[in-house]
Amino acid sequence: QVQLVESGGGLVQAGGSLRLSCAASGRTFSVSAMGWFRQAPGKEQEFVAAISYNGANTDHADSVKGRFTISRDNAKNTTYLQMNSLKPEDTAVYYCATPGRPWMFGLRRARNEYAYWGQGTQVTVSS
Repeated sequence: QVQLVESGGGLVQAGGSLRLSCAASGRTFSVSAMGWFRQAPGKEQEFVAAISYNGANTDHADSVKGRFTISRDNAKNTTYLQMNSLKPEDTAVYYCATPGRPWMFGLRRARNEYAYWGQGTQVTVSS
């Protein structure tokens, strides 16, 4: 069983930056990929980014590519989402997640590929 605790959300102005953190505990962290998702009010939850167990491979949604960067520090059991050039449409609750068991190859974008989820952290971008 894995527990994920997110932090770093808040209110920022358009064009600003924010770094989200996701601290993992309860099970081996370094053997699993990690992902970030977000859900805006009245919208479906959408994929944001994913990273492989060792950080060698990443995947970013087109809507955030070039602005957001996923990374991880396995020594700290922490995954990050650096968000730059924030836009009002980035306003959402952001969740980190990890699979129930490690993937053998590649990264995944589908919600149901992830078994463990954090509580979510609110990011609000004002215009």
